[in-house]
Amino acid sequence: MINRTSFSALDIIRRVLEENVKEGDICVDATAGRGHDTAFLCSLVGESGHVTAFDIQQDAVDSTKQLVVEKGYADRAEVLLKSHSEMDELFDEETVSCITFNFGWLPRGDHNIFTRKETSIPAIEKGLKLLKHGGIMTLIIYYGRETGFEEKDALLEYLPTLDSNKYTVIEMPFVNRPNCPPIPIVIIKD
Repeated sequence: MINRTSFSALDIIRRVLEENVKEGDICVDATAGRGHDTAFLCSLVGESGHVTAFDIQQDAVDSTKQLVVEKGYADRAEVLLKSHSEMDELFDEETVSCITFNFGWLPRGDHNIFTRKETSIPAIEKGLKLLKHGGIMTLIIYYGRETGFEEKDALLEYLPTLDSNKYTVIEMPFVNRPNCPPIPIVIIKD
């Protein structure tokens, strides 16, 4: 049963990940943040899988590394101080099972530092090439206050342009929640 008062964009994405990420998969957390998605993916890929996390903020990299160690996943995770738009430097095309993005700012971080369309859209494009057929990419678009509206608008304009013969794009906005609710999106590479 779903508890509608606590049901969130993250709940939706986590359910999709649980259904699709398997033991032995190679996954990318394109926006490591505080490391929660990295650790979650590590729990899904098991001992034979691997997760690579990217973030441009040292604070995020340090938080993610610490959480991964605390959870006992250090042997299956790599955390890099790099932009998500550089992920294609580390992986060959069609080798990655899952890529996650959380667009916006670092939780409990400086709200003046946030993802931007100039790197986010190229990162998605590169990530789609890295995905295996049947692989998934998840996005949560966080926006609000003074930041993120330009990126949100650009992403929501860009995603419908993806070739429908190659990708299925599912957008799941909360249409009756106030205060700029996050927008979960799932992309499946056909």
